[in-house]
Amino acid sequence: MAGDTVEPLQTVSELAAEQGGVVSRRQLYAAGVTRWQVVANVRARRWQTVGDQSVCVHCGPLEDHGHWWAAVFQGGPSACLDGAAALAAGGLKRFTVDRIRVSVPRGARVRRTTLYDIRQTRRWSKDDMVLGGVPRTKPAVAAVRAALWARSDRQAALVLSMAVQQGLATPQAIGQELLRIRRDKRRGLLHALVNDLLDGARSLGELDVVAELRRRGLPPPDRQVLRRDAKNRYFLDLYWHHWKLVVEIDGIHHAWAENVVGDALRQNSISLAGDTVLRLPLLGLRLCPDEFFAQIERGLALAGYRREAA
Repeated sequence: MAGDTVEPLQTVSELAAEQGGVVSRRQLYAAGVTRWQVVANVRARRWQTVGDQSVCVHCGPLEDHGHWWAAVFQGGPSACLDGAAALAAGGLKRFTVDRIRVSVPRGARVRRTTLYDIRQTRRWSKDDMVLGGVPRTKPAVAAVRAALWARSDRQAALVLSMAVQQGLATPQAIGQELLRIRRDKRRGLLHALVNDLLDGARSLGELDVVAELRRRGLPPPDRQVLRRDAKNRYFLDLYWHHWKLVVEIDGIHHAWAENVVGDALRQNSISLAGDTVLRLPLLGLRLCPDEFFAQIERGLALAGYRREAA
């Protein structure tokens, strides 16, 4: 850009460094860069356009951070990242965001693009937005919406539990946000998941499993059976003494790093004592109960259990 002053370029460079290499056209023009200068740099392949509202100041691949800003710029002045995209921008790891979701208020002008999913929503509220950084909804709000908008119940459970496990939102905060949802086909499932996350459903989970075993015509187990080894005492959630089968009911917290070692030692101790151990996550009870109860019946059958003739 020969002949240009240094100041506009320096301003643009500083903005781009904070925004994943992306600046909006409005920011460019406010910094003193003219439209023809933008066109010249794009034609010279020094810059590249992202949608029709953003410019990336390099021609390499765009990282997530740049896409988040470009998506918000495309949505307009009231736009914010929402759902899983907002969680990712807030630090969520190891969760694949299929398409960046951007929310704008009802009645706002929507600039459609194939790059990002920009939608008007009656749930948009300025009070739900994070102050600072890329505009996005607060983690608890984003977690609930990500779960509501997930492709499947499994994906909904995954994103909700990961948000809690990685410390982005507490179960209490997610529960408060969920109370704002009045109607949705997944509302009941999410309430059950939040209850599991609060770990207030452990005994309820055992009661649910025992009731379901009875409904399926399987023998009732003993509950909370005390077992000792050389160093520790363990309570077995469900135990069929005659068939030496143990079923451990895992709340979501069992998948967390601080519990993995203790759970492994516990299971190994039980197995070394000659019992078969099956694990039933509460998420499994919510999402695919038939598969887990079929495994329990098979475990009993392998140990000699036979159903009584009707």
